[in-house]
Amino acid sequence: MAIINKLWTTLMYKVYLIPALLISITLHELAHGYVAYLLGDNTAKVNKRLTLNPIRHIDFIGFILLLTVGFGWAKPVPINPNNFKNKKRGIFIVSIAGPLSNLFFTIILAILLTRGIVLNEAIHQYLNILMWYNIVLGMFNLLPIPPLDGSKILYSILPDKFGSFLVEYENYFYPILIFLLLTDTIDNVLNSLINFWIKLLNIII
Repeated sequence: MAIINKLWTTLMYKVYLIPALLISITLHELAHGYVAYLLGDNTAKVNKRLTLNPIRHIDFIGFILLLTVGFGWAKPVPINPNNFKNKKRGIFIVSIAGPLSNLFFTIILAILLTRGIVLNEAIHQYLNILMWYNIVLGMFNLLPIPPLDGSKILYSILPDKFGSFLVEYENYFYPILIFLLLTDTIDNVLNSLINFWIKLLNIII
């Protein structure tokens, strides 16, 4: 009986997890594209990425890995920084828009969860999972490691000679990021960021 209950719990978690990830990824990528559009770059719009359709935003291999091993990737929103009036400022705003959209969304979810608005237990459990993955996605992408959004934020505030180094050698950081993930080296920093945001959420609500 215990095994059946465990299998059922695992199954229900996966049922909740799939839409939670789809919503989190879609919100994140749409924020990048829409903010770029507001700043004068219509590349995302031309590529039909200003949409709530998750199929446009997910990379299927990356999504399967997210479900199975806990990390993966989405389709990067195409951006042309040359269309921004101020290139570096545009990159900064567009890059930070994705993580901030996830984090601001968690404020709404936290209010729903703590104000007694959601009474259904299944929905309450789902919203908890949704909030958790938005926190993780938002904070993870703020890490200043290429190709994460944090590296682009760092590029936009560094002097050109240092910023160009990040751009030129971005591809070399992919295996470094994967190594950090596989060895759980990144966990301490990420957990600290997550705990900071959870404490901040408690203050806000």
